[in-house]
Amino acid sequence: MNTVRLTNTSNPYFSQAWEIYLEAFPKNERKTLDAQTKLMSNPLYHYDIIIVDDKLIGFILWWNLDSLRFIDHFATAKSQRNKGYGRLILQKFSSNDVKPVLLEVELPDSNINKRRIKFYERIGFKVNQHHYQLPVYNKSVPPLQLYVMTYPNAISKKEVEEFVKICHPIVYKQ
Repeated sequence: MNTVRLTNTSNPYFSQAWEIYLEAFPKNERKTLDAQTKLMSNPLYHYDIIIVDDKLIGFILWWNLDSLRFIDHFATAKSQRNKGYGRLILQKFSSNDVKPVLLEVELPDSNINKRRIKFYERIGFKVNQHHYQLPVYNKSVPPLQLYVMTYPNAISKKEVEEFVKICHPIVYKQ
């Protein structure tokens, strides 16, 4: 399993990764292609794709911030799901640095959302059930209420508020 960081959209794997992105995330959770293209030149932002035997398996889009690593988006190709790749990718990522990892998940109001939370919990992520709202990517859709999950430890409501105060202006600036 190879991780390759893309820094622009001209890499031949980018269009495949973008198709996975569009399929995996609803409109209110994704960036526009233009916004994504601009972000890729930011040194704090990582657009990492995962390759196995010259095949794109998935991606992990994340921010390397001072106090933590924030997973912005993570997905595997539909054809590669339920093969253990997602678990391997996240285990490798989580153990690759001493900084804690933070990610956002939908509230457990559907079976798929509950399964996604359980998936992250099996890897060692903790659910932090503090009020948290995703900044709006697309003004035509309402803001999304989410939970924050963290690895290796849970965090307090105050720490979530600090993340919003310090990191949102960096991560969600468009």
